[in-house]
Amino acid sequence: MNSTDLMILAVILLAVLIYVKLDTLKELFSSNDSDISVANGGSNDIVQLMRDNDKSYLVLFASQTGTAEDYAKRFAKELKSKFNLNVLCKDVENTDLENLHELPSDIVVSFFVSTYGEGDFPDGAVMFEQYLNSAQLPDLKFTVFGLGNNTYEFFNMAAKKTLKMLLAAGATLIGELGEGDDGKGTTEEDYLSWKEAIFDSLHEHINLSETNNGFKSSFNFTYLDSIDDNAYLGELTEDYLPHHEVKNVANIKHPLITKITASKELFKSVGRNCIHTEFDISGSSIKYETGDHVAVWPFNANEKVEQFMSTFGLDPKKIFNMTPSDSTMKAPFPCPTTIETAVRYYLEITGPVSRETLSVLSEFAPNNIKQYVINLSKDKEGFAKEITAKKFNLADALLFLSQGEPWSQVPWECLVETLPIITPRYYSISSSSNADPTKIHVTSIVENSPNDLTGSPTLGVTTNLLRNVSLHMNSPESTKILPVQYDIMGPRNLYGGNSLPIHVRHSAFKLPTDISVPVILIGPGTGVAPFRGFVRDRVHSVTSGENANMGKIMLFYGCRDENDYLYEEEWPQYSTQLDGKFEMIVAFSRISDKKCYVQHKLKERQNDVLALLNQGANVYVCGDAARMAKDVQHAICEMIAQDKGVSIEDASEIVKAMKVNGKYQEDVW
Repeated sequence: MNSTDLMILAVILLAVLIYVKLDTLKELFSSNDSDISVANGGSNDIVQLMRDNDKSYLVLFASQTGTAEDYAKRFAKELKSKFNLNVLCKDVENTDLENLHELPSDIVVSFFVSTYGEGDFPDGAVMFEQYLNSAQLPDLKFTVFGLGNNTYEFFNMAAKKTLKMLLAAGATLIGELGEGDDGKGTTEEDYLSWKEAIFDSLHEHINLSETNNGFKSSFNFTYLDSIDDNAYLGELTEDYLPHHEVKNVANIKHPLITKITASKELFKSVGRNCIHTEFDISGSSIKYETGDHVAVWPFNANEKVEQFMSTFGLDPKKIFNMTPSDSTMKAPFPCPTTIETAVRYYLEITGPVSRETLSVLSEFAPNNIKQYVINLSKDKEGFAKEITAKKFNLADALLFLSQGEPWSQVPWECLVETLPIITPRYYSISSSSNADPTKIHVTSIVENSPNDLTGSPTLGVTTNLLRNVSLHMNSPESTKILPVQYDIMGPRNLYGGNSLPIHVRHSAFKLPTDISVPVILIGPGTGVAPFRGFVRDRVHSVTSGENANMGKIMLFYGCRDENDYLYEEEWPQYSTQLDGKFEMIVAFSRISDKKCYVQHKLKERQNDVLALLNQGANVYVCGDAARMAKDVQHAICEMIAQDKGVSIEDASEIVKAMKVNGKYQEDVW
C-alpha cells in the first residue's frame, strides 16, 4: 500500500468516525426532557452538582448499550443502602467535568466504562476521553470497573485507557482495575468480586460505617384510585400518550413506533425458526447506512408477566406513581402507571438472576427458607449450580427455592428498584440503504433452547415477539402453537399487531467507498445478515451504472444444512447481477459425520483468499465472537504466515494492523 492509498484510507476512516460520532451528538441534542436518565438537576457542572445536593461520593459511567449504566446504578445504590453515603450517579455523556480537579479530596469517584468496537470508548464518551487526555487531577481518588469481552482484540481497552489517563493526571487508584468479561459470561461474578474488594479498600480511604437497616426505597411511592389519559400504559415516551403530538424523532431516547410491512419464516426445518422482518421507515426521520444496527424495543410475554405477578402476589390493576426522594435522580420508567404495565413493558423480568439480587430479596423470603437463601446468595459455586446453570429467571429461581410458595412479602417498591429496566435488542441490518432506502430488514434466529436441567425452554424475549408478529400477520390461527403469547396490539393499541418501536445505531462496519476494493465476507448463521446488505448495496451500484472496475466479493457462509440456508434463492440472482464478481462459498456443518465450518472453507480457498488480500482486500467477520471469530482469525493468520514466510506471531501483528486501519472489521457478539 503506497502513501496515497494510506492517505485515502485515513480520510475514509476519519469520515466514518465523524459520521458515527456526529449522529451521537444529534441524538443527545434531540433528546426529550422527559427521557429516562439517572441524574437530574439544573447544572451539569459536576462540582456544583455535588455541592448543591450535599453528595459525598461520585459514580460516573460511560455506557454503549446500558450495561455499564446498570452496574453503576447498582453500585451507587449499595453505597447508599450499605454505608449511608449520599451518592451522585451520572452519565459522562451529559456531565461537565472541566472542574473535576476542584472536587474535595475526601470524595472518591468510581468509573464504570464499557468498551465498544475495536477498543473504543462508547459513542457518548468522546468528550470524556478528550477531557481525561489532558486533565490534571492530583487530588482525585478513584476506582475503575470495565465491561468488555475477551474475544475482542482490545479487551476492556476503554477502561484500561481510563485508568492510564487518570494515573497520568496524578490521580490515585483505590484497589485494582475491575474487568467484567462478557466473553466468558462472568461479568456478574467479576463485578461482585471486584465490589467486595473495593469496599474493603474504601474503608482505608473514607470513613465507612456499615448499616444493616434492610431495604429502603430511594423513591416516594403513591398509590392512586383512578387512571386517566396522563397515565402510561406501556408508552415509552409522553409523545404517545393521548392528545399528545408524536415527534418524528428516532433515537435511543425516543424510539419510533414503526410498521412491519412484511415478515416470513426463513427456515425449512421443523423445530427451529428464523424470521425475516421488514420495517417501513418511509416518511419517518429514521435513516440508516448499510452495516448499521437496528434496535428493537421488546416487551414481556403474557405467560411471563402472569408468572411474575403470581410469584409476588401483585395486584395488576394497582396504579402508582413514583417520585425520587433525591432531586438528582429520575424515575427508571414513565409514571404514573399500573403494576401490570410496569411488569409487561418496563421491567426486565426474564433476564438471568444475580447473587446480589437474591441477597436483596432474601430479607423477604418465606421464613422456612430465609437462612438458606441468605447462605446461597453468598455461595458462588452453590448459586452457579442451583440457579445460574438452570438458566432461571427471577420468578423461576424464587419458586424453585420456595418449592412453589409465593414470595408475597417482597414489597413492590423493592422489585422496582432491584430489577433492571428492559432494554432494546440490537440486530445487524440485513438490507441496503441504497437498494432499500425506505425499509430496514432484520434477520433473527428465534431463541427457543431446550433446558435439560429444568425441562422448560429458554426463550428469547424479542425473537419470540417477532415470530408472534410474523404469524399474526401471515397465519393468525398459527399463533396458538407458540410457546408464549404477546399482547401485540401494544399499549392503547398503538402497535396494532404489526408495529414495534425501533431506532438505529450507526456503526463503522462499512464497505469501502472505493467499489474497486475487493472484499472477503465471513458470516455463518445470522452473521450473514449485514453481508446480505453489503451485496445488495453492490448490486444497486451495478444497476445504477457504477460497476466500472468493481472488486471481487467472496462470501463465506455456514449453516447446518439446506434447511437453514438463509436467503438461498437470492444469492444466485446476486451473482448473475454482479456478472460473476460475487462468489458464495457455503460450509454445511451437519450433512456428514465430519463437521465443516467457514474456517475450513477459508483454508480450502487459501490461494484465492491470499490473492485478494494481496490486492488490498477488506475482510469482514460477523457472528459468534467466542469461537467462530477466533477460529477465522487464526486461519487467516496461518495463511498470511505461510504466504509471507513469517511466524504466526508476526502474522497476528499484520492482522492487528489491518484492524487498526479498518481493513479487518468485526461485528461479533
